[in-house]
Amino acid sequence: MTDTPVIFRAALVQMCSGRDIAKNLSDAGTLIRQAAAGGAQYVQTPEVTTFMELDKERLFSKAQPEPGNEALAYFQNLASELSIWLHIGSMAILLREGRLANRAYVISPSGTIVARYDKIHMFDVDLPGGESYRESASYEPGRHAVIASLPWGGLGLAICYDLRFPQLHRTLAQGGARFIAIPAAFTRTTGVAHWHTLIRARAIETQCFVLAAAQGGRHEHGRETYGHSLIVSPWGEVLAEAGSEPGVVSAVIDLKAQDEFRQRVPSLRHDRPFELEVAGVKAG
Repeated sequence: MTDTPVIFRAALVQMCSGRDIAKNLSDAGTLIRQAAAGGAQYVQTPEVTTFMELDKERLFSKAQPEPGNEALAYFQNLASELSIWLHIGSMAILLREGRLANRAYVISPSGTIVARYDKIHMFDVDLPGGESYRESASYEPGRHAVIASLPWGGLGLAICYDLRFPQLHRTLAQGGARFIAIPAAFTRTTGVAHWHTLIRARAIETQCFVLAAAQGGRHEHGRETYGHSLIVSPWGEVLAEAGSEPGVVSAVIDLKAQDEFRQRVPSLRHDRPFELEVAGVKAG
């Protein structure tokens, strides 16, 4: 017998964060309250919740270290006030001069930080149309995969570009995660092409519920993000989806259904060791 609850409601807050931290906190707070009023026990915000900034000088002028961080304290108080599990998808946290962490926080209903996760994979790309990003120029990559203990089971933590690295999510699932969080700020270009496919793939191959709150819309600095926050079942079914504008979506998460999925296709138990062989004849 177990006292673990088997059903809960999860909500995703979709935002269009700008450069004004106070406005972003106000917008996030309004949507988090809306989610809690709708019965959500777990609420997730997107990557870079507190501000969206590409200019390096402005970025570092606004980022604060974790101790004394005003935005983090605001979210801790809000989680306590609403008595919810509040997952801040990520914030820019000042580590030292010239280096930041893209850090997620899971906050309990008492306002206590129960887990931190620093984004492991850095988004350093040149996209069609002239878009170019060098996340590693400012951010220090994380070194640890993290599972947060929630009342309903383990929550594996990832952020945005991590979505493209299936080995991370497989490791989280085999480490005991029943849900995987992938808050994001996917560009519109990559989102249109890959967002739904990758989110559903991660859910199916890990047999986890995937909870992915997203940034959506055109931001002050000109970047456009895709939106379409998603909650996907272990079977790959889309349970909730947002559009391109700020708002809240939610779904009931049923662990009994997950157990049934894992019994029908027990692939998490079927990994086998193997060696790689590269076959072929070398050119003379």
